[in-house]
Amino acid sequence: MSLNTGIAAEDRKVIAEGLSKVLADSYTLYLKTHNYHWNVTGPGFPQLHRLFEEQYTALAAAVDEVAERIRILGFPAPGSYKAFAALASIEEAEGVPSAREMVEQLAADNEAVARSARAVFPAAESATDEATVDLLTQRMAAHEKAAWMLRATAA
Repeated sequence: MSLNTGIAAEDRKVIAEGLSKVLADSYTLYLKTHNYHWNVTGPGFPQLHRLFEEQYTALAAAVDEVAERIRILGFPAPGSYKAFAALASIEEAEGVPSAREMVEQLAADNEAVARSARAVFPAAESATDEATVDLLTQRMAAHEKAAWMLRATAA
């Protein structure tokens, strides 16, 4: 069956490619946040353990929304570590950093996901893809807030 929702095929492709980067960054951030949830130690442990859990839980839902939007646009969503590694701008953590380093890295990584989402925005907007614009707006707001919460924790 052909797809005709009023968004040109080439526009859908460009948007899906951008969303694939958002998905890769989001999934990498999900894994990193979950890892830090498991491995955080120190005086702020209870608060950071809860904060990281709240954030990775929200990311789990977000990656599904982004992947589904890619599928709605008619393209396959990346779903392997190899694909994510090729697309992501966020680096995986090596070893177990200090609690402060975890917070700083996650704040920077949330800002990176916000930038990835913002980069797709012009293509979605010019294609009058309001559904993607709405999704991107929600993702940018969520990541900017998460980064703010983490920065405030590190202050």
